Amino acid sequence: MAEKKTAGQVAEPTTTAPETAQDPPAAPVAPATVQKEIPLLTEKDIECRVQSVSRAKTGKVGAVLLLYKDARVDMRILDQVFGPGNWQRTHEVISGNLFCNIDIWDPEKRAWVRKQDVGVESNTEKEKGQASDAFKRAGFNVGIGRELYTGPFIYVELADNEFYSEGQQNGRKEVLKCYSNTRFKVTRVAYNDRREIVDLVIVDRNGNVRFDMNKRVEGPPQTPQGGQRAPAQGNTQGQTRQAPRSRQGAPAATPAPQAENGAVCPICGKPITKAEQDYSLRKYGREACRTCQKAL
Repeated sequence: MAEKKTAGQVAEPTTTAPETAQDPPAAPVAPATVQKEIPLLTEKDIECRVQSVSRAKTGKVGAVLLLYKDARVDMRILDQVFGPGNWQRTHEVISGNLFCNIDIWDPEKRAWVRKQDVGVESNTEKEKGQASDAFKRAGFNVGIGRELYTGPFIYVELADNEFYSEGQQNGRKEVLKCYSNTRFKVTRVAYNDRREIVDLVIVDRNGNVRFDMNKRVEGPPQTPQGGQRAPAQGNTQGQTRQAPRSRQGAPAATPAPQAENGAVCPICGKPITKAEQDYSLRKYGREACRTCQKAL
């Protein structure tokens, strides 16, 4: 015999919540980790490196600079954007080349998202330099410092005490190199809405502006004989200034005022004509008056 159902029993199913409503409410889904915006590099994050040094047809020597980032910048930004525990770094050798993997945890996909790139050896520490370079290149794939590729061509004219010549090697062009204390740094950088560099200023270790992306820089600071920069004008309390002496011990003559074209002999300080300047640059690779050319 069929079981009778009371009114209460019939009404009971209608008061039961749907099966899906019995499940605990789902936690809000976090946005994908890889979609977080990578901050642009500041002037403190960017470093300058001399790529090459060459002598122009005019005799002036200049250096081509490259902008780069340190591996510690990548670590800091990865920690800042994703959290120290949400990314990891591994290395592997593929076809004899060292690759770096940066894995970032994506909470939406519940999976690690990998960015990979290969490194090249450095001139100092072979293995460490290659591992560090691979890590920085993988960081570019994540988006860290990618704006550096939009930078301008950077050429800086060098002063006489910022480079030296190793002469001609194997009959090739003259080999020029910068001294170890010839250093440059970025003091200002700005970007547009496309994350492209639109303003860049670089100074030397003495704070002199040597490159301005939006303004022409008139050559390097003048350096007197001996390769030392002229001392800054200011208070010299407790010191007695003496006129420079010649080899015979007599005070040297005060340098004559600059010529109309602004060219002076860096050796004796006397003004030189345009013809003397051009001849000296072609023959000796530096500016000098006719008298000082005889000593070169």
